[in-house]
Amino acid sequence: MFHKEGTQSILLGTIFTAVVCLASDYFIQTDWIKMTIEIAALLLLIIILQFFRNPKRTVEINENHIIAPVDGKVVVIEEVFEAEYFKDKRIQVSIFMSPINVHVTRYALSGIVKFSKYHPGKFLVAWHPKASEENERTTVVVENKTFGAILYRQIAGALARRIVNYAQEGMQVVQGTDAGFIKFGSRVDIFLPIGTPINVVLDQKAIGGKTIIAIKS
Repeated sequence: MFHKEGTQSILLGTIFTAVVCLASDYFIQTDWIKMTIEIAALLLLIIILQFFRNPKRTVEINENHIIAPVDGKVVVIEEVFEAEYFKDKRIQVSIFMSPINVHVTRYALSGIVKFSKYHPGKFLVAWHPKASEENERTTVVVENKTFGAILYRQIAGALARRIVNYAQEGMQVVQGTDAGFIKFGSRVDIFLPIGTPINVVLDQKAIGGKTIIAIKS
């Protein structure tokens, strides 16, 4: 199963691979050169397909849980000052996605979208300390009765050149459903109220829609 945001890229990749293979059969007589070109074209198509994969996952909706919005590695757990929306201290949990991770963004909790904004910006490497403030990014705030307002931020990386965000202010969203996509290497930051019990540790592998980031008892 592939994400809808990959439709154009997959189609173009398939056409390119077919053209390269047909052209190499017609124009190139040396077998090893022909095979090398065709294998390279097929590998490119495989990379495109694996990048846009969208595995079906059954999410156990729980109002007392914040779940990982993306696949990747937990790279930050710290208290910070969130300056855009809350303008106070929050616990930041950041998940870094490499190009080989699934890049679907899922809603970390159910609730009402209170804020959604796109910010153009730079393309620093996603783990750079200033990436959260200076890179191309989107900021989304979802509110529910259990946790109050939770902010998550999709951040473009050095390779990422397009962030897709489906959240619109006033929407009722469901935990674990499709919230968007980030193309090629990136990061997602989650900002939680101070005192929220965190359920992950640094360098832990997170699975979007499955790993529980925080628990409200």
